[in-house]
Amino acid sequence: MKREVEYQLERNIKRIGHLDIAGGGQVVTQGDYAYIGHMDAPHGTSIIDISNPKDPKKICHIAPPDAYSHTHKVRVQGEIMITNVEMAGRHFLRKGDKIPALRAKGLSDSAIAKELSVKESDISILQEAQERGYDGGGFRVWDISNKEKPRLLSYIKTDGFGVHRFDMDKDFAYISTEMPGYIGNILMVYDLSDPESPREVNRWHMKGQHLAAGEVPTWPGYSHRLHHAMRVGSELWAAVWQAGFKVLDASDIASGVAPKVLGEYAWPAAIPEPTHTVMPFEKTINGRRYAMAIDEEHDHKPGRLHGFMWVLDVTDFSDIKAISAWDLTERASPWVGEPGVRFGGHQFREKLDTTLVYATWFAGGLRVLDLADPHMPVEVAHYIPPLNVLGMAAQSNDVDVDDRGLIYLLDRNDGLDILSMEL
Repeated sequence: MKREVEYQLERNIKRIGHLDIAGGGQVVTQGDYAYIGHMDAPHGTSIIDISNPKDPKKICHIAPPDAYSHTHKVRVQGEIMITNVEMAGRHFLRKGDKIPALRAKGLSDSAIAKELSVKESDISILQEAQERGYDGGGFRVWDISNKEKPRLLSYIKTDGFGVHRFDMDKDFAYISTEMPGYIGNILMVYDLSDPESPREVNRWHMKGQHLAAGEVPTWPGYSHRLHHAMRVGSELWAAVWQAGFKVLDASDIASGVAPKVLGEYAWPAAIPEPTHTVMPFEKTINGRRYAMAIDEEHDHKPGRLHGFMWVLDVTDFSDIKAISAWDLTERASPWVGEPGVRFGGHQFREKLDTTLVYATWFAGGLRVLDLADPHMPVEVAHYIPPLNVLGMAAQSNDVDVDDRGLIYLLDRNDGLDILSMEL
């Protein structure tokens, strides 16, 4: 049977500007500038002049520090910018850790490739990476008083993969990274009072991560780890992947005493996708405190749930409750099922200053929800980018909103859209 379907790619949102630029992992805006952390080397970090949103211009590009790293995350506070440094292709390359044990069993390259779910020709690449090692992971701090010529102030090395997503304010950087003696990313807090020499003042991990201290994980592999933690007032809201999320007490973060867990929530085991981001609304709604959480879609298996969004009542940290959820129908996107295309949820704008939530949905583009009634989220606007210049479907990865209310939608593969919304 044949049916003709017409897709509504935009509602209450119009594109007013576009920049054909390499895809990225994060976009943040401050004043007349947008900052993009690109997904893949040799692209690193770009600074974009957005004073005229109809004609954005790249005014600076900073390359990754080496050929084996990517710098796909970026934050800005005043004249200080931080960019991450993380091993490029980390999940693929870490499969090489298993090769020695498989060889000890007498397996051939073809058998090892099958065991690792890679091509036989990938075995040599994995072995080369093992022999080469990686010591570039960490974060770099920049003086951006001259936007066209940022000045490197410091490069802090961490360990393992290096640094993933992170948060910062004028005083501290809240870094998600691997560290010696731990399994998976943990939280490292650095004092930024001297940006030329950031100083560790605290760290936090989940019980079971600190292998060097004799802790034993109760989960497989890297499934329980910090994705990143967001500072909200005197709290840190930590998305901990398959472990759900934790709320940490950050009221005395510089003391060196690991922050206490104020509240936590773990999803049912039936939920397949991991928690990417969690944050509370800045203001209460109808006298109660609510938070949003979003799961990240990965390799979707037909019949299983997609990554979606959760609404939680967090008024009482001892009794956190999931009160509603929001998901997007596959019928909303023309790109569902295309090879290499992810569909489900990924990230939302990391500032919940109104009841509006701006969320990226990979092939579903940008979805804007109104949470005036937290028990019944309502979509009020959406925008799905057209095929990009490479002929690739939308893989909307990150979003920010500037002081003018303009929306910046960054694609994972290619392109930055500047959008205007009218409700």
